[in-house]
Amino acid sequence: MTEIAKCIGCGAILQSDNPEAAGYVPQSSLNKEDVICKRCFRLKNYNEVQDVDLTSEDFLNMLKSLHNEDGLIVNVVDVFDLEGSMIHRLKDIVGKKKVVLVANKMDILPKAINKKRVEIWLRNRAKDYGLNPDEVVLISAYKNQGIDELLNTIEKVREGKDVFVVGTTNVGKSTLINKLIEKSVGEKDVITTSHFPGTTLDMIDIPLDDDSYMFDTPGIIQSHQMTHYVTDKELKVVMPKKEIKPKVYQLNEEQSLFLGGLVRVDYVSGGRRSLTCFVSNDLNIHRTKLSNADDLWNRQIGELLKPPYNPENFDFERLNKTEIVTENERQDIMISGLGFVTVDAGAEVHIIAPEEVEVTLRTSIL
Repeated sequence: MTEIAKCIGCGAILQSDNPEAAGYVPQSSLNKEDVICKRCFRLKNYNEVQDVDLTSEDFLNMLKSLHNEDGLIVNVVDVFDLEGSMIHRLKDIVGKKKVVLVANKMDILPKAINKKRVEIWLRNRAKDYGLNPDEVVLISAYKNQGIDELLNTIEKVREGKDVFVVGTTNVGKSTLINKLIEKSVGEKDVITTSHFPGTTLDMIDIPLDDDSYMFDTPGIIQSHQMTHYVTDKELKVVMPKKEIKPKVYQLNEEQSLFLGGLVRVDYVSGGRRSLTCFVSNDLNIHRTKLSNADDLWNRQIGELLKPPYNPENFDFERLNKTEIVTENERQDIMISGLGFVTVDAGAEVHIIAPEEVEVTLRTSIL
């Protein structure tokens, strides 16, 4: 049986018929070893991305094939955007397999944060999604932190079985796998990495030993993340690249905060208090009176309030208001794909965001 040739960067099946489809290479390159497709070449060398006709359901259907496979699941999540990066149907995919939960981007959180508390918090949040991870490992793939610990944990838990690395887009999964490969066999940048969603298009297998493999699986596209409703230029602004510097605002009732021009945070009631914003350091935050907020948003979007840079890309007819009351404890208001706002108990806060973007309340990570 002839082995199907795949791009070593994204896993797409190689073909030379359609330059616009996934896996395209010139006919002369089809039979070469270690070939990368046109899309990966443009991504690696020019930071350009070519859209492919795959939906989140397509990606999920690829992962469903893992249900009957015997092996270890390594679930990579973005610790800064946990709710946005949890795969809601992962329990159905996992079955009875062991799970290592890997919290990436620890370098984004403030250095003073208590890591043991983060680990306990992650376990509790995972249970809310029906998962009971065998191990939780905190890492930064970008900073090369915690990689040795993760390798040792995987080797201990997998018991000689295959390893399937799963995660949503933008969690740093392919960056992590490149680090694991580099640590194990010394080869660098085998897998295509970028900040664009949907980089890995099919499973990529990396030998662990003579009898087992590590599989990089396609990233699940979460349609409720803000990252899917901004341009490539805006994505570079809203995605944190280094340690977050929390921004604290002392607000009176009936005041609003704009997170760029993408989201409005209305502080309605609860007396004078502080709201702490954890978003990209590059994202501008503007404070105003609630009575002025509608007019300011309409007049200044794309100017004072940006991103978006082009007001025509923002649909004021498709906004949703989420009304939140914090009770009993300090809580985080999560804006999927953008960040979170921490508020003490007893506050009424309204979040106005694009209707596709999920807004949730959780026990504070701090």
